[in-house]
Amino acid sequence: MSRPGIRTINSYAYGMAEKKKSKKKSLLHTRAIQRDRSKRVNSRPPAEEVVAWMEAVVHPAVYAQLDAYYAMGLRARILTLPVITAFVLGMLWRQLGSVREAVRVLHEEGLLWISAVEEVSPQAVLARMSSLPAVLFYQILLDCLPQLQERAQRRQRSLPPALAWGEQHFSHIWAFDGSVLDGLLQKCGLLQEAAGPLLAGKIGTMLDVVTQMPAHIWYEEHSQAHDQTFWPWIMSVVSADCLLLLDAGLLNFEMFDELTAQEVGFVTRPKSNTKMKEVSVLTKTAHLHDTIIVLGSAQKQCRPQMRLVKVLFRGKWYRYLTNILDPDRLPPTCVVALYDQRWRIEDAFNAVKRLLGLAYFYTGSVNGIQLQVWATWLLYTLLVDLTDAVADALNRPFRDISLEMVFRGLYHFAQARHKGKADDPIDYFARKAKALSLIKQKRKRKHLSLIQQMNLTIPRIA
Repeated sequence: MSRPGIRTINSYAYGMAEKKKSKKKSLLHTRAIQRDRSKRVNSRPPAEEVVAWMEAVVHPAVYAQLDAYYAMGLRARILTLPVITAFVLGMLWRQLGSVREAVRVLHEEGLLWISAVEEVSPQAVLARMSSLPAVLFYQILLDCLPQLQERAQRRQRSLPPALAWGEQHFSHIWAFDGSVLDGLLQKCGLLQEAAGPLLAGKIGTMLDVVTQMPAHIWYEEHSQAHDQTFWPWIMSVVSADCLLLLDAGLLNFEMFDELTAQEVGFVTRPKSNTKMKEVSVLTKTAHLHDTIIVLGSAQKQCRPQMRLVKVLFRGKWYRYLTNILDPDRLPPTCVVALYDQRWRIEDAFNAVKRLLGLAYFYTGSVNGIQLQVWATWLLYTLLVDLTDAVADALNRPFRDISLEMVFRGLYHFAQARHKGKADDPIDYFARKAKALSLIKQKRKRKHLSLIQQMNLTIPRIA
């Protein structure tokens, strides 16, 4: 039996999509990233305090997998699980241009908590990345997530009104979406004979919008697979009193029926051509319609009734669909404001693919791709943890702090530490927040946005 998150499921929706040509724009973007990475000058290694902070989280999870490592018949060689973990994380964290360049760095100075090792070749590392079961890296990620989630829950930071309200009424608030990975380099092996561009697959991610950390991540080998193919995985992890924030592409009557039966709430947007029939009216004003509906047509529809919330904003009606019928349990303003939190997963994809480099792949093997996917998401959670700690030190909401500028600021901390001017990254970032542009600049608006207007009417949590 395949392991969750690693296996690829039957993709019933990608057959026709395989015939579609990839957009030229995205291919040019991928090639630009690949060229940029290959020509990039090496960056300074992270400061000892940053390495120690990463090691404290990752090391216990790595050593917890050693029994599984040996049970798979893997030998104790130079590139053991701790060594290859440090190598991959260090290579991604410093965004080194290639495995060959990362091996040079390993020879001369080591990577993260691994000292210099000279008896390793680039070919050996690539072979190891292609053969070391990626499930080991996946389990390391899963083992690290609870500790980082617990840290986030302990911090007393303010939340957007909708999230503060929702956290009191739901066990989890998760946003799900899928994202296609970028193209592979076709310079060697079987990839040389492939016709046309090859994409690296697709990832589906369930993000905890309260902590901004992934709760579950899955990999689908077929890049053209529809987001609907992730439904079996979604259903395997949800529980009663959980609230899902879903993209309109996941509209599925059968799954909506099952979610309702399991008392799992969801908020999504109906498509423009979605059939529905109004049953009763809960609220109806000039700017807000809150109604109970039957979703679907006579031929195919959801068995339970659904709820449709419509809001008029600047001459346009915005529609939201939920299976939580009681407006006291989920007020219409919360429906709108909570759905806006679904965009946090788009921010996460942007950080993982563009900031941390998941748009560039060091190997073309499926196993190597998965290994890089899990390692990059692990780095993302570590970066979120650091950014959240900075927000806590500044007594500001997480959304006010730039994840990208915290990542870039690690270079300046390493320089300050080398000069003896800093020894604690959190304290350093708190002191230098303005100089390092860590606090996002607020946009000047003449009028309140839709979400700002909704926030004004959301019940406050004492």
